[in-house]
Amino acid sequence: MRISGLVERTGVPLATVKYYLREGLLPPGRAVGAKLSLYGEEHVRRLALIRALRDTANLPLARVRTIVALIDEPADDLLESLGRAVAALPPAVADDRQGPYPRAEGVAREIGPAIDPGSTAMAQLEDALAAAESVGLGISAERARLYAQHLRAMAEFDIAQVPTGDRGRAIEYSVLGTAIYEPVIAAMRRLAHQDVARSARDDAGDR
Repeated sequence: MRISGLVERTGVPLATVKYYLREGLLPPGRAVGAKLSLYGEEHVRRLALIRALRDTANLPLARVRTIVALIDEPADDLLESLGRAVAALPPAVADDRQGPYPRAEGVAREIGPAIDPGSTAMAQLEDALAAAESVGLGISAERARLYAQHLRAMAEFDIAQVPTGDRGRAIEYSVLGTAIYEPVIAAMRRLAHQDVARSARDDAGDR
């Protein structure tokens, strides 16, 4: 398709598409003439990725660029590339942040033994747990164990869905899955709270 078709298909303004092309966020089209290039499904998918990261995850363009670079040129170690790509997602953590993370380490033990103690997620968890403690809602061992049990089951399902055979697609899928599904998980948890609370109220009313 021509660039006009790409604009119509994706809803991304022409000026924005051209900017992404200039910045290398969107790969160039296939040149079929001195002034004509054609674009395909990979361009549609890339624009959807950028839009999701910008609009849903509220990522600054610099972090989008980091993720796109990892998709286009993943490291030989896929887990390393996946970790760096997901680490670019919010909440932001300083690049030079280092442990120890005493709160996070205690909770992480409930999740599993293969966790990287220096990962960005550990720093994010440490900050979240510190915030919870500051308002008197520190996580109990019982809560940590229950959360870890269910989150691990979710993680096992998620990892099983990651595409194989193409490292770039695997990174793209993982980043989008994290950015898109985390709000879904939060909303579903709130709905579960509503259902459980209302069921408890109704049961109490029947007594």
